[in-house]
Amino acid sequence: MNDNTQVSIDGVQQAEKIVYQYMQPSQLLHYQNLSELFGATVYVKHENQNMGGSFKIRGGINIMHQLKKEGVPGVITFSTGNHGISVAKSAQFFGLEAIIVVPKHNSPEKNQLIKDAGATLVEAGEHFEEAAAYGQKLQKKNQYRFIHAANEPHLIHGVGTEFTEILRQLPDIDVIILPIGGGSELAAAVTVFKALKPSVEIYAVQAEASKAAYLSWKKGEITQAENKTFAGGFATGAGFDLTFDIYKDHLTDFILLSEEELMEGIACAFTYTHNVAEGAGGSTLIACRKIADRIKGKNVVLQMSGANESADRYLMALNKYLR
Repeated sequence: MNDNTQVSIDGVQQAEKIVYQYMQPSQLLHYQNLSELFGATVYVKHENQNMGGSFKIRGGINIMHQLKKEGVPGVITFSTGNHGISVAKSAQFFGLEAIIVVPKHNSPEKNQLIKDAGATLVEAGEHFEEAAAYGQKLQKKNQYRFIHAANEPHLIHGVGTEFTEILRQLPDIDVIILPIGGGSELAAAVTVFKALKPSVEIYAVQAEASKAAYLSWKKGEITQAENKTFAGGFATGAGFDLTFDIYKDHLTDFILLSEEELMEGIACAFTYTHNVAEGAGGSTLIACRKIADRIKGKNVVLQMSGANESADRYLMALNKYLR
C-alpha cells in the first residue's frame, strides 16, 4: 500500500513553479452550444492542446525535474501512448535518456511521437499490463529509474496544476467531469478540490470495456478487469493503489461508456468545439449528456484530456456520426 500522504496541495503548488517554466496554462473555454444542449453553463478544459497532446506533460515535467536533481541518468516507463509521450518529451527537456515500453500493435501515431521526442521505443506484450511487466524486467538490467504510470507523487503533483489553474480561471466551478485510466488526474483533482474547494462535484468516466477503476471504486478495493477498449486513455486492466486510495472516497459518481459512445465522443468534440480529441478526450461530452438532469444550472467543466487518436479511428468516428 502506498502512503497517499505523500500527495498534498503543497506539492501541487510547488509543482506550479516548475511546470510553468516549460508550458503555459491551457485554455478553459465556455461553449454556448454545449450549454444550451445540456442546460448548464459548460466549459471545456483543453488539455488536448498541450505539448505532447495531453494533460500528462504536466506530470512528466515535474517528475523529470525532481529526478534530474537526484542525478538519475535516465528513465524507463510503460505506456499506451500519452504517458510515454509525456515522459519522452520531459526527459528531453532535462537531458535524460528515456526508454518507453508499449504494447505490440500500439497506435503507430503515438509510437512515432515517442520516437520523435528522442526516446527509445520498445514494443512488448499484447496489452498494457504485459508491457508494464516487461518494462520492470528491463529496468533491472540498467540503472535507470522506473516511472510508474500513476503511482508517483511528483507526477500527481504536476498533473494537479491543471486544477489550480481551473480554480483561477473559474472560481465558481460546481462540477468537473474527468476520464480515468490509471487515475493520476483523478487523484490530482481530488487533492486540489478537497483542499481548496470541497464543494466541487467530481464525476469519473471510464470505458465499459476496461472498467477496472470503476469496479475498484464500487467494491472499495483494487480490482482487475478485462482491458479491451480502443481508447488508450482508459486502457488499464487494474486499479492503482496510490491513486485509488486518494480518490476512492471523494467521487460524486462514476460513468461508464460503451465503445460506440466513445467513438461518438470523438465526433462530438469536433462538432461542438472544432477540436481533435482521442477516445478518452471526447468521453466527457457524452458523459455530460448522460447526467444532464443532475447538472442543470451549474457551472460544469468537461476535461478534454488528449488529442492523440489514430487518423483511421478519427476518420471512422467522423464518417459514422457526422453523416
